[in-house]
Amino acid sequence: MPTPETETSANGGLGAAAKQVAEHASALARLELELAKLEIGRKIAALGMGIGLGLGAALFALFAIGFLLAAAAAALATAMSTWLALLLVGLGLFLLTGLLGILALGLIRKGTPPVPEQAIREAKLTQTALKSDAGP
Repeated sequence: MPTPETETSANGGLGAAAKQVAEHASALARLELELAKLEIGRKIAALGMGIGLGLGAALFALFAIGFLLAAAAAALATAMSTWLALLLVGLGLFLLTGLLGILALGLIRKGTPPVPEQAIREAKLTQTALKSDAGP
């Protein structure tokens, strides 16, 4: 009949079991890192393809806008001189550019500096309240 002493020496004992658990944990961690690396690689590849296709779509949208503006100028040219029609479309574009620029400037001024002022104010108030409660 085997005694507990002979069983532990035959199986390698507690140290061997701990070593085996550590090796399994290490292998599991390596596999998790490998899985994360593969998943991130797939996501980055999909993101890159998406960005590339989005840029292609933006380029074609730019061409489409150009053709629509040319069509508008051609439509105006049926009622007036071609140069006048092109001038009117160009001036319309400059007006739209100016309007968008003014709106962008206002939003940029509203958003700068990018500091969470309200959160900082609330944190200071909280800190003051905690100090006054813990004070005397």
